[in-house]
Amino acid sequence: MIQTPYLLFLGDAPDQLAAKVAQGIADWRPDNAVGQFRLPGCGADVGLSDMTLDEAKAAGAKTLVIGVANRGGVISESWKDVIVEALSKGFDVASGLHTLLRNDKALVRAAEEQGQKLHDVRIPSTPYPIADGRKRSGKRVLGIGTDCSVGKMYTGLAMDAVMKERGMKSSFRATGQTGILITGEGVPLDAVVADFMAGAVEYLTPDNDDDHWDHIEGQGSLFHVSYSGVTMALIHGGQPDALVLCHEPTRTHMRGLPNYDLPTLEALRDTALPLARVANPDCRVVGISVNTKALGEDEARRYLEETEARMGLPTVDPYRIGAERLVDALVQA
Repeated sequence: MIQTPYLLFLGDAPDQLAAKVAQGIADWRPDNAVGQFRLPGCGADVGLSDMTLDEAKAAGAKTLVIGVANRGGVISESWKDVIVEALSKGFDVASGLHTLLRNDKALVRAAEEQGQKLHDVRIPSTPYPIADGRKRSGKRVLGIGTDCSVGKMYTGLAMDAVMKERGMKSSFRATGQTGILITGEGVPLDAVVADFMAGAVEYLTPDNDDDHWDHIEGQGSLFHVSYSGVTMALIHGGQPDALVLCHEPTRTHMRGLPNYDLPTLEALRDTALPLARVANPDCRVVGISVNTKALGEDEARRYLEETEARMGLPTVDPYRIGAERLVDALVQA
Protein backbone atom coordinates (compact mmCIF):
# COMPACT_ATOMS: atom_id res chain seq x y z
CA MET A 1 0.00 0.00 0.00
CA ILE A 2 1.40 3.38 -1.04
CA GLN A 3 1.05 5.86 1.80
CA THR A 4 -0.71 9.17 1.19
CA PRO A 5 -0.54 12.10 0.98
CA TYR A 6 1.99 12.58 -1.78
CA LEU A 7 4.57 15.15 -2.76
CA LEU A 8 4.44 15.15 -6.56
CA PHE A 9 7.88 15.26 -8.17
CA LEU A 10 7.83 17.03 -11.53
CA GLY A 11 11.59 17.04 -11.90
CA ASP A 12 12.75 18.76 -15.08
CA ALA A 13 9.68 17.84 -17.15
CA PRO A 14 9.99 19.83 -20.40
CA ASP A 15 6.27 20.48 -20.83
CA GLN A 16 2.87 19.87 -19.25
CA LEU A 17 2.27 16.57 -21.02
CA ALA A 18 5.50 15.15 -19.62
CA ALA A 19 4.05 15.65 -16.13
CA LYS A 20 0.79 13.87 -16.91
CA VAL A 21 1.13 11.47 -13.99
CA ALA A 22 1.33 14.34 -11.51
CA GLN A 23 -1.42 16.23 -13.34
CA GLY A 24 -3.75 13.26 -13.21
CA ILE A 25 -3.28 12.82 -9.47
CA ALA A 26 -3.69 16.56 -8.84
CA ASP A 27 -6.91 16.65 -10.87
CA TRP A 28 -8.57 13.42 -9.72
CA ARG A 29 -7.19 12.85 -6.23
CA PRO A 30 -6.35 16.36 -4.96
CA ASP A 31 -6.72 15.26 -1.33
CA ASN A 32 -3.82 12.87 -1.89
CA ALA A 33 -1.27 15.55 -2.81
CA VAL A 34 0.11 18.32 -0.59
CA GLY A 35 2.34 19.99 -3.16
CA GLN A 36 4.78 19.73 -6.05
CA PHE A 37 8.57 19.64 -6.24
CA ARG A 38 10.19 21.08 -9.38
CA LEU A 39 13.80 21.24 -10.47
CA PRO A 40 15.20 24.38 -12.15
CA GLY A 41 14.04 24.59 -15.76
CA CYS A 42 10.91 22.51 -15.23
CA GLY A 43 8.35 23.41 -17.88
CA ALA A 44 5.34 21.92 -16.09
CA ASP A 45 3.08 23.12 -13.29
CA VAL A 46 0.13 21.10 -11.95
CA GLY A 47 -1.20 23.99 -9.91
CA LEU A 48 -0.07 22.88 -6.45
CA SER A 49 2.17 24.76 -4.05
CA ASP A 50 5.87 24.43 -4.75
CA MET A 51 7.47 22.84 -1.71
CA THR A 52 10.88 21.75 -0.49
CA LEU A 53 11.19 18.28 0.95
CA ASP A 54 11.21 19.73 4.48
CA GLU A 55 8.09 21.81 3.80
CA ALA A 56 6.26 18.82 2.35
CA LYS A 57 7.27 16.64 5.29
CA ALA A 58 5.95 19.26 7.69
CA ALA A 59 2.70 19.33 5.69
CA GLY A 60 2.30 15.57 6.22
CA ALA A 61 3.55 14.13 2.94
CA LYS A 62 4.58 10.49 3.24
CA THR A 63 5.49 9.48 -0.32
CA LEU A 64 7.43 11.22 -3.07
CA VAL A 65 5.68 10.24 -6.31
CA ILE A 66 7.59 10.49 -9.58
CA GLY A 67 4.99 12.44 -11.55
CA VAL A 68 6.85 12.45 -14.87
CA ALA A 69 6.13 10.18 -17.83
CA ASN A 70 9.05 10.55 -20.22
CA ARG A 71 9.74 8.69 -23.44
CA GLY A 72 11.11 5.27 -22.51
CA GLY A 73 10.14 5.64 -18.85
CA VAL A 74 13.63 6.28 -17.50
CA ILE A 75 14.76 7.68 -14.14
CA SER A 76 16.94 10.64 -15.00
CA GLU A 77 20.34 10.93 -13.33
CA SER A 78 19.43 14.53 -12.48
CA TRP A 79 16.62 13.28 -10.23
CA LYS A 80 18.58 10.84 -8.11
CA ASP A 81 20.02 13.28 -5.59
CA VAL A 82 16.49 14.47 -4.76
CA ILE A 83 15.19 10.90 -4.48
CA VAL A 84 18.04 9.90 -2.15
CA GLU A 85 17.50 13.03 -0.05
CA ALA A 86 13.76 12.29 0.14
CA LEU A 87 14.48 8.79 1.42
CA SER A 88 16.88 10.23 4.01
CA LYS A 89 14.12 12.54 5.24
CA GLY A 90 11.65 9.70 5.76
CA PHE A 91 9.73 9.66 2.49
CA ASP A 92 8.77 6.50 0.66
CA VAL A 93 9.19 6.82 -3.11
CA ALA A 94 6.75 5.61 -5.78
CA SER A 95 7.34 5.44 -9.53
CA GLY A 96 5.48 4.13 -12.53
CA LEU A 97 8.42 4.36 -14.91
CA HIS A 98 9.85 1.41 -16.83
CA THR A 99 13.21 1.94 -15.14
CA LEU A 100 12.67 0.37 -11.74
CA LEU A 101 13.61 1.99 -8.46
CA ARG A 102 14.45 -1.44 -7.06
CA ASN A 103 17.14 -1.95 -9.70
CA ASP A 104 19.13 1.15 -8.71
CA LYS A 105 21.67 0.13 -6.07
CA ALA A 106 22.09 3.64 -4.65
CA LEU A 107 18.34 4.06 -4.18
CA VAL A 108 17.94 0.60 -2.67
CA ARG A 109 20.80 1.28 -0.26
CA ALA A 110 19.34 4.64 0.78
CA ALA A 111 15.91 3.09 1.33
CA GLU A 112 17.31 0.24 3.40
CA GLU A 113 19.40 2.57 5.54
CA GLN A 114 16.37 4.71 6.40
CA GLY A 115 13.79 1.92 6.57
CA GLN A 116 11.75 3.43 3.73
CA LYS A 117 9.92 1.71 0.87
CA LEU A 118 10.38 1.87 -2.89
CA HIS A 119 7.16 1.29 -4.84
CA ASP A 120 7.42 0.31 -8.52
CA VAL A 121 3.88 0.62 -9.85
CA ARG A 122 4.73 -0.72 -13.31
CA ILE A 123 5.33 -4.27 -12.15
CA PRO A 124 2.75 -6.94 -13.06
CA SER A 125 1.86 -8.73 -9.84
CA THR A 126 -0.43 -11.41 -11.30
CA PRO A 127 0.27 -14.35 -13.64
CA TYR A 128 -2.15 -13.22 -16.35
CA PRO A 129 -3.70 -15.77 -18.72
CA ILE A 130 -3.56 -15.83 -22.50
CA ALA A 131 -6.78 -14.33 -23.87
CA ASP A 132 -9.45 -16.83 -24.88
CA GLY A 133 -11.99 -14.39 -26.35
CA ARG A 134 -14.88 -15.78 -24.30
CA LYS A 135 -17.84 -13.39 -24.23
CA ARG A 136 -18.22 -11.94 -20.73
CA SER A 137 -21.32 -10.59 -19.05
CA GLY A 138 -21.54 -6.91 -18.20
CA LYS A 139 -20.72 -3.98 -20.48
CA ARG A 140 -17.45 -2.24 -21.37
CA VAL A 141 -16.45 1.05 -22.95
CA LEU A 142 -12.98 1.96 -24.22
CA GLY A 143 -11.51 5.32 -25.12
CA ILE A 144 -9.30 5.18 -28.21
CA GLY A 145 -7.18 8.07 -29.40
CA THR A 146 -5.81 9.70 -32.51
CA ASP A 147 -2.55 9.92 -30.51
CA CYS A 148 -1.02 9.25 -27.11
CA SER A 149 -1.84 11.57 -24.20
CA VAL A 150 -5.01 13.06 -25.67
CA GLY A 151 -7.35 12.44 -22.71
CA LYS A 152 -8.37 8.78 -22.83
CA MET A 153 -7.90 8.31 -19.09
CA TYR A 154 -9.68 11.57 -18.25
CA THR A 155 -12.60 10.50 -20.44
CA GLY A 156 -13.00 7.19 -18.62
CA LEU A 157 -12.68 8.77 -15.18
CA ALA A 158 -15.18 11.49 -16.03
CA MET A 159 -17.76 9.05 -17.42
CA ASP A 160 -17.31 6.77 -14.42
CA ALA A 161 -17.85 9.74 -12.06
CA VAL A 162 -21.07 10.73 -13.84
CA MET A 163 -22.40 7.19 -13.66
CA LYS A 164 -21.62 6.91 -9.97
CA GLU A 165 -23.36 10.24 -9.32
CA ARG A 166 -26.44 8.82 -11.05
CA GLY A 167 -26.35 5.68 -8.92
CA MET A 168 -25.40 3.46 -11.85
CA LYS A 169 -23.11 0.44 -11.66
CA SER A 170 -19.73 1.54 -12.92
CA SER A 171 -15.99 0.88 -12.45
CA PHE A 172 -12.90 2.59 -13.83
CA ARG A 173 -10.34 -0.04 -14.86
CA ALA A 174 -6.82 1.39 -14.75
CA THR A 175 -4.30 0.09 -17.28
CA GLY A 176 -1.40 2.52 -16.79
CA GLN A 177 0.75 4.06 -14.09
CA THR A 178 -1.32 7.22 -13.63
CA GLY A 179 -4.62 5.38 -13.42
CA ILE A 180 -3.16 2.92 -10.93
CA LEU A 181 -1.80 5.72 -8.73
CA ILE A 182 -5.19 7.45 -8.86
CA THR A 183 -7.36 4.41 -8.11
CA GLY A 184 -4.91 2.22 -6.19
CA GLU A 185 -5.35 -0.81 -8.45
CA GLY A 186 -5.20 -1.98 -12.04
CA VAL A 187 -2.94 -3.64 -14.63
CA PRO A 188 0.30 -1.96 -15.82
CA LEU A 189 -0.48 -3.16 -19.32
CA ASP A 190 2.59 -1.91 -21.18
CA ALA A 191 4.79 -3.88 -18.77
CA VAL A 192 2.96 -7.19 -19.41
CA VAL A 193 4.62 -9.71 -21.76
CA ALA A 194 3.04 -9.24 -25.18
CA ASP A 195 1.40 -12.69 -25.40
CA PHE A 196 -0.49 -12.01 -22.16
CA MET A 197 -1.61 -8.40 -22.69
CA ALA A 198 -5.07 -9.18 -24.06
CA GLY A 199 -5.52 -11.81 -21.35
CA ALA A 200 -4.59 -9.24 -18.71
CA VAL A 201 -7.40 -7.00 -20.00
CA GLU A 202 -9.82 -9.92 -19.83
CA TYR A 203 -8.66 -10.50 -16.24
CA LEU A 204 -9.16 -6.82 -15.44
CA THR A 205 -12.72 -6.74 -16.81
CA PRO A 206 -14.35 -10.00 -15.66
CA ASP A 207 -17.97 -11.11 -15.80
CA ASN A 208 -20.28 -8.61 -14.15
CA ASP A 209 -23.93 -7.62 -13.80
CA ASP A 210 -25.65 -7.02 -17.11
CA ASP A 211 -26.15 -3.33 -16.26
CA HIS A 212 -22.60 -2.73 -15.01
CA TRP A 213 -20.17 -0.67 -17.11
CA ASP A 214 -16.39 -1.02 -17.02
CA HIS A 215 -14.58 2.10 -18.22
CA ILE A 216 -11.32 0.70 -19.58
CA GLU A 217 -8.44 3.17 -19.49
CA GLY A 218 -7.16 3.63 -23.03
CA GLN A 219 -3.48 3.52 -23.97
CA GLY A 220 -1.43 4.49 -27.00
CA SER A 221 -3.02 4.79 -30.43
CA LEU A 222 -3.53 2.46 -33.36
CA PHE A 223 -1.78 5.11 -35.45
CA HIS A 224 1.24 5.53 -33.17
CA VAL A 225 3.92 3.16 -34.44
CA SER A 226 5.64 3.07 -31.04
CA TYR A 227 2.63 2.06 -28.94
CA SER A 228 -0.04 0.56 -31.20
CA GLY A 229 0.42 -2.92 -29.73
CA VAL A 230 -0.97 -2.00 -26.34
CA THR A 231 -4.01 -0.42 -28.02
CA MET A 232 -4.76 -3.63 -29.90
CA ALA A 233 -4.59 -5.62 -26.67
CA LEU A 234 -7.17 -3.30 -25.12
CA ILE A 235 -9.47 -3.55 -28.13
CA HIS A 236 -9.47 -7.35 -28.34
CA GLY A 237 -9.02 -8.18 -24.65
CA GLY A 238 -11.56 -5.58 -23.59
CA GLN A 239 -14.22 -6.67 -26.09
CA PRO A 240 -15.77 -3.19 -25.75
CA ASP A 241 -19.46 -2.70 -26.37
CA ALA A 242 -18.74 0.96 -27.06
CA LEU A 243 -15.87 3.14 -28.21
CA VAL A 244 -15.30 6.82 -27.49
CA LEU A 245 -12.97 8.58 -29.93
CA CYS A 246 -10.45 10.84 -28.16
CA HIS A 247 -8.61 13.73 -29.82
CA GLU A 248 -6.47 16.79 -29.14
CA PRO A 249 -6.99 19.28 -32.00
CA THR A 250 -3.81 21.39 -31.73
CA ARG A 251 -1.30 18.60 -32.37
CA THR A 252 0.81 19.03 -35.48
CA HIS A 253 2.23 15.50 -35.42
CA MET A 254 2.12 12.27 -33.38
CA ARG A 255 3.70 12.77 -29.97
CA GLY A 256 7.39 11.93 -30.19
CA LEU A 257 7.12 11.18 -33.94
CA PRO A 258 7.57 14.44 -35.88
CA ASN A 259 7.43 12.65 -39.25
CA TYR A 260 3.96 11.18 -38.61
CA ASP A 261 0.79 13.22 -39.03
CA LEU A 262 -2.27 12.67 -36.84
CA PRO A 263 -5.12 10.69 -38.38
CA THR A 264 -8.53 12.25 -38.80
CA LEU A 265 -11.34 11.25 -36.48
CA GLU A 266 -12.96 9.59 -39.48
CA ALA A 267 -9.85 7.47 -40.07
CA LEU A 268 -9.75 6.52 -36.39
CA ARG A 269 -13.41 5.49 -36.44
CA ASP A 270 -13.07 3.50 -39.67
CA THR A 271 -9.94 1.71 -38.45
CA ALA A 272 -10.86 0.98 -34.84
CA LEU A 273 -14.45 -0.17 -35.26
CA PRO A 274 -13.78 -3.13 -37.59
CA LEU A 275 -10.96 -4.25 -35.28
CA ALA A 276 -13.24 -4.02 -32.25
CA ARG A 277 -15.94 -6.02 -34.05
CA VAL A 278 -13.52 -8.95 -34.41
CA ALA A 279 -14.01 -9.55 -30.67
CA ASN A 280 -17.45 -7.98 -30.26
CA PRO A 281 -19.58 -7.75 -33.43
CA ASP A 282 -22.04 -5.44 -31.65
CA CYS A 283 -19.49 -2.73 -30.77
CA ARG A 284 -20.53 0.86 -31.58
CA VAL A 285 -18.84 4.25 -31.61
CA VAL A 286 -20.98 6.36 -29.27
CA GLY A 287 -19.23 9.71 -28.92
CA ILE A 288 -16.18 11.91 -29.21
CA SER A 289 -14.05 13.34 -26.41
CA VAL A 290 -11.91 16.36 -27.29
CA ASN A 291 -9.14 17.73 -25.11
CA THR A 292 -9.62 21.49 -25.61
CA LYS A 293 -7.20 22.63 -22.91
CA ALA A 294 -5.08 24.54 -25.44
CA LEU A 295 -8.12 26.40 -26.84
CA GLY A 296 -9.95 29.43 -25.53
CA GLU A 297 -13.56 29.09 -24.38
CA ASP A 298 -15.21 30.34 -27.58
CA GLU A 299 -12.78 28.50 -29.83
CA ALA A 300 -13.30 25.28 -27.90
CA ARG A 301 -17.08 25.41 -28.08
CA ARG A 302 -16.95 26.23 -31.79
CA TYR A 303 -14.64 23.27 -32.43
CA LEU A 304 -16.89 20.91 -30.48
CA GLU A 305 -19.97 22.07 -32.37
CA GLU A 306 -18.29 21.77 -35.77
CA THR A 307 -16.94 18.30 -34.98
CA GLU A 308 -20.31 17.09 -33.76
CA ALA A 309 -22.02 18.33 -36.90
CA ARG A 310 -19.39 16.67 -39.12
CA MET A 311 -19.24 13.33 -37.28
CA GLY A 312 -22.86 12.99 -36.21
CA LEU A 313 -21.83 12.00 -32.68
CA PRO A 314 -22.09 13.82 -29.33
CA THR A 315 -18.82 15.69 -28.93
CA VAL A 316 -17.67 17.14 -25.61
CA ASP A 317 -14.63 18.00 -23.54
CA PRO A 318 -15.48 15.87 -20.47
CA TYR A 319 -13.12 17.75 -18.19
CA ARG A 320 -14.10 21.23 -19.32
CA ILE A 321 -17.86 20.87 -19.69
CA GLY A 322 -18.69 17.41 -18.32
CA ALA A 323 -19.23 13.89 -19.59
CA GLU A 324 -23.01 13.74 -19.17
CA ARG A 325 -23.77 13.59 -22.88
CA LEU A 326 -21.24 10.79 -23.40
CA VAL A 327 -22.92 8.78 -20.66
CA ASP A 328 -26.34 9.49 -22.18
CA ALA A 329 -25.10 8.21 -25.55
CA LEU A 330 -23.55 5.17 -23.91
CA VAL A 331 -26.67 3.99 -22.13
CA GLN A 332 -28.85 4.65 -25.18
CA ALA A 333 -26.61 2.78 -27.61
